[in-house]
Amino acid sequence: MPLLRPEVTVDALNQRSPGHLPGFLGIHILELAEGRLASRMPVEQLHFASNGYLHAASVVALADTSCGYATVAHLPAGAQSFTTIELKSNHLGTVKEGAIACVATAQHLGRNTQVWDAVVTDEASGRTIALFRCTQMVLWPKG
Repeated sequence: MPLLRPEVTVDALNQRSPGHLPGFLGIHILELAEGRLASRMPVEQLHFASNGYLHAASVVALADTSCGYATVAHLPAGAQSFTTIELKSNHLGTVKEGAIACVATAQHLGRNTQVWDAVVTDEASGRTIALFRCTQMVLWPKG
């Protein structure tokens, strides 16, 4: 049984971003498949903390957006939406230029929760920048 919602495409996900945090940060979805989503974000001055290093919140925004958009694409039939109920990140490195990439993979796709892991890398070298895990609660219409 296919898990992806047919109406959720890479183009549809990218159209959600303008005017919202993912759009302001330059996050772009590249690929969507069952249990997987790939994305990227160019590294610009706005992504840095005042100490000159990539801000952890920028990295988390890429990972959380990737997992969130993947959740939208994998919501069970009849579900209304989702909300993040837990997230964790380990930051292992930084970059000063170029772009960072993210691959989100499903670990659990249940009726009421989903768990996603994401790996954020330096797009040029493939070096791991951060490891991320989140739990999403599926929201159902009240009735």
